[in-house]
Amino acid sequence: MKKIELLAPAGNMDSLIAAVQAGCDAVYLGGTLFSARAFAGNFSNEELEKAVSYCHLYGVKVYVTCNILVYEHEVERFLEYIDFLHKIMADAVLIQDLGMLDLVHKTYPNLEIHASTQMHIHNLDGVLMAQKLGCRRVVLARETPIEVIEDIIKKTNVEIEIFGHGSLCVSYSGECLFSSLIGKRSGNRGSCVGSCRLPYNIIDSYGNKLNKGDYPLSMKDLNTLDNLDKLINIGVTSLKIEGRMKSPEYVYTVTKLYRLAIDSYYEKGKVIVDKKELDNLTRLFSRGFTKGYLFHEDMSNIINPIRPNHQGIYIGKVIDYNKGFIKIRLADDVSINDGLRIILDDEDYGITLNEFYLDKKLVKEGHQNDVISLKVNKVIPVNSKVLLTKDISLINEINNIIKSNPRKVMVNIKVKAKTDESLEIMVSDNKHEVKVLGNIISKASNKPITKDDLESKISKIGDTIYQINQLDIMMDDNIFIPFKEINELRRELFDKLNQERLYKIDYIKEKYDIKVNDFEKKKLRSVLVNKVNNDLDYDIIYSENYDDNVVIKLPKVMDNYDNLDLNKEYLIGELGGFNKLKNVSCDYSFNVVNSYTVALLHSLGAKRITLSLELIKGQIDKLIKAYYERYQKHPNLEIIISGYREVMTLKTNLNKIYHNDNIYLQDRFNNKYKIREVNNLTYLYEPKKYYSDDDYYEIGVNILRDNKEI
Repeated sequence: MKKIELLAPAGNMDSLIAAVQAGCDAVYLGGTLFSARAFAGNFSNEELEKAVSYCHLYGVKVYVTCNILVYEHEVERFLEYIDFLHKIMADAVLIQDLGMLDLVHKTYPNLEIHASTQMHIHNLDGVLMAQKLGCRRVVLARETPIEVIEDIIKKTNVEIEIFGHGSLCVSYSGECLFSSLIGKRSGNRGSCVGSCRLPYNIIDSYGNKLNKGDYPLSMKDLNTLDNLDKLINIGVTSLKIEGRMKSPEYVYTVTKLYRLAIDSYYEKGKVIVDKKELDNLTRLFSRGFTKGYLFHEDMSNIINPIRPNHQGIYIGKVIDYNKGFIKIRLADDVSINDGLRIILDDEDYGITLNEFYLDKKLVKEGHQNDVISLKVNKVIPVNSKVLLTKDISLINEINNIIKSNPRKVMVNIKVKAKTDESLEIMVSDNKHEVKVLGNIISKASNKPITKDDLESKISKIGDTIYQINQLDIMMDDNIFIPFKEINELRRELFDKLNQERLYKIDYIKEKYDIKVNDFEKKKLRSVLVNKVNNDLDYDIIYSENYDDNVVIKLPKVMDNYDNLDLNKEYLIGELGGFNKLKNVSCDYSFNVVNSYTVALLHSLGAKRITLSLELIKGQIDKLIKAYYERYQKHPNLEIIISGYREVMTLKTNLNKIYHNDNIYLQDRFNNKYKIREVNNLTYLYEPKKYYSDDDYYEIGVNILRDNKEI
């Protein structure tokens, strides 16, 4: 059984070092360009080179996230960036944009591509299509249940990566437009504002609040430790930890926690969870834990409606307030510079322990059952609960461990020192083997070198990544070898081993090519409706319901395509449709923003392609012009010009949670978002009807659509 890969996040160089030292098998990280975590520290090109070298020396792979939608004017720069990543020996790139997937695969056939979770692949047919398009690995949607994952692994030849720990999005990744359409920052462009972490009310048609707590969309953190054995047994290739926005201390702790758990399973046949590391993790960051949709967690245990951020751990309660000072009886230890949160009825109060007192003396530590006092800028009620949100002692302890470079590469060394032969030293890391030769060894004329001398000099590998597991020395008596020569050969030996460990990936660049059909320029109108009637005067009618003379709109989340009538025409919403259906058009959920994606979808057989809701007229104009200039063909494009647009697609069934079929999401500005349930999925719509009166026909769009479905 091939060991499951432990894949850790790295938002900057400090986090990368933390992940490696904690024992990860691979890291994923982003550069300053084209990464879905624009607000992480990220890596400059120079830092990327250093990161790859650092990781490869430790035997750790590096996957670079290029997982955003790429606009037309960015394609050339995107390809230059990919070229750079290939040359610095990145092990793989993660891609969301279908057009860029095709462009990169055809241009750099030797560069490994992973389909990002933003590509919204959640079923067998989607994985099979990604495999056909050149993906070596697919990162499945976090909503994909374990039995579907197992079936996919059995029936495909691609590697399967799943999220095993960390923050969860309430909407299917790649299908959330909340931040973009409402907050004007696109999650598909790496700039999500975290709309799901904001306060909302769930209200009924009379305006009554139905939810407890203020955060009905904020998910708990995924934790798969209790089911890690199942993920290993079904053959998951890689277990991914979320956290490129998290601190190095968090990255180290969560990586070490899962490293120990994975190793325990392979060594002892069962997963053993290190309780100390798990406690450290909850101290550093936790929204509470859930097994997620991966293991069919009950909906009530997926959402944390009380708090969207780090919930902290209980540290004590307020026993007195007097003239701007409070007294806290401690239930655990605290230190200077720790962070506290005091839970209040209206708004929580946060404070850093810059100074506090014990028995009227200024102190730096407080211990269990101590009563400490500190100044506050707010009246605090007695009996208020106090949480520890930043444990500075733990942070310092973890940083000291990371700085000590605990991870070592074990090596075996053999030395052969025979009279009248060259000194020979060989080192092996069980994968690579190198040797160096010295001068011819002569008999000693004065003081001979001893075995202890030779062992001492060979073992001086200093503060390197290596640790000697075994040192075998075969030597004659009464021989002389200069210490200087031994030192020089040792340095040369490990330089050679370093070069072997810094492996090369063959760079190949080929010409991009694709065949597409030419479409006639037209001026058509289409409509999406729930129910078909005789009053619809449109060229194309889309409907979720089977009817004559309509194109059947399939949901963007599909379990399978097995029971569909292959003679019908379908509007598909995700990649898997291409694997089973022949007469198809593409809905907006394909996130088409550039001409390369249009070309790919047309080449796969798409009759019509609905462009992304995030494009504006000028961007569409550039797309169409670039398409014609490159292919000398006209595309068949559709845009949505009116209707209530979807901003989220949730596997969580909000109607079922609140026992009401007519509910709304209400934000802090009193905007009401319609909630619609179809087949146990929740669709959330923007509060105001969208309408555009721009003349899109003039720039070459063939079809304008009205959405009338809600």
